[in-house]
Amino acid sequence: MPAPARWLGLLACIVAAQGAIAAPDRTGSDYVPGPGTAWERRAPATAGMDADALAAAVEFAKINETDFPRDFSTQEKIFGRPIGPVPASRAATNGIVLRHGYIVAEWGDTEAADPTYSVAKSFLSTLAGIAFEQGLIRDLDRPVKDAVSPLGDDGYDSPHNARITWAMHLNQTSEWEGAMWGKRHDFVGEKEFGQGQREPRELREPGSWWEYNDVRINRLALSLMRMFGRPLPAVLNEFVMAPIGASDTWRYHGYVDSTALVRGVPMVSVSGGTRWGGGLWISARDLARFGLLYARQGRWGTKQIVSPGWIKAATAAQLLGPDYGYLWWTNASGKLYPGAPRTSYAARGAGSNTVYVDPENDLVIVWRWHREQALDAFIGKVIAAIR
Repeated sequence: MPAPARWLGLLACIVAAQGAIAAPDRTGSDYVPGPGTAWERRAPATAGMDADALAAAVEFAKINETDFPRDFSTQEKIFGRPIGPVPASRAATNGIVLRHGYIVAEWGDTEAADPTYSVAKSFLSTLAGIAFEQGLIRDLDRPVKDAVSPLGDDGYDSPHNARITWAMHLNQTSEWEGAMWGKRHDFVGEKEFGQGQREPRELREPGSWWEYNDVRINRLALSLMRMFGRPLPAVLNEFVMAPIGASDTWRYHGYVDSTALVRGVPMVSVSGGTRWGGGLWISARDLARFGLLYARQGRWGTKQIVSPGWIKAATAAQLLGPDYGYLWWTNASGKLYPGAPRTSYAARGAGSNTVYVDPENDLVIVWRWHREQALDAFIGKVIAAIR
């Protein structure tokens, strides 16, 4: 049976990109920082930016901190009953701007390893890409059941769930039905889901309806762990975080009861966010490295870490829902960030936390704990500083 067109398209992207892997981006910069704090700074003028305009943008960022409490006191009210750890406090708003890979602006405590909420989803997307490249996932359009049921996982055994593919999970159209770690797919109930509770609705056919849904992404995380046969934080560290020189301060937490038996070994399954506690706790500097990895088309120095074909597929808008790829938000229609190029994309999390990647301007912006309404204006101010 021939592979579906979408899968063939992804393979074509990967193959076509191979010839360009060693080429620098169109700005002529392929700089990536060394490990730890070994990160070169450049004066804005040296990086083709107006220093005063960039400084004004940073001042704008500093006065637009989120109302999200620093002590996480509204966590349960907003999201419902926590089932994982929540820190006692967070840093103030902070961020970093990279141009051509170099630091041109930085403010606040960018080394604070705070929860990043749904930015974690884009890390799960990256792990799915690595699983695909390693042949652990052979076809994104094959049912997940085909891969996990032989491993003793019954999470896709119902007739409805049996039709769900890897691609559906990645673009949030799976409509997976069930419960993960005590949370149901339908988000019904104020105690469990807080202000995020939803009105009951009929399930749609898998692949026919877009819905942003952490329970279903948590199901994807468990399925990915089955494929690797290892806890996802260990996989992420080996194949992504260590190669890009990230710090040793980041942690990827699961929930208090999210342990599963994988190949006979108890392992903690992680989440796609911090909605109910847990999640990826990480610094702005480490997030900037992750964003730069994508801006560099998955290449870090001489090493190709993520296929450029995967990056192209993951950051391309899918057919259903908003401008959304494989667990990345895209600006394909210009609706997400009207003042930014349509080739830009972002990892986004509550709080708000943002990793913005702009290949056209060779720009990466990480802004943490900001007012969501101020983000487009801030990005516009940074772009306007480019000469």
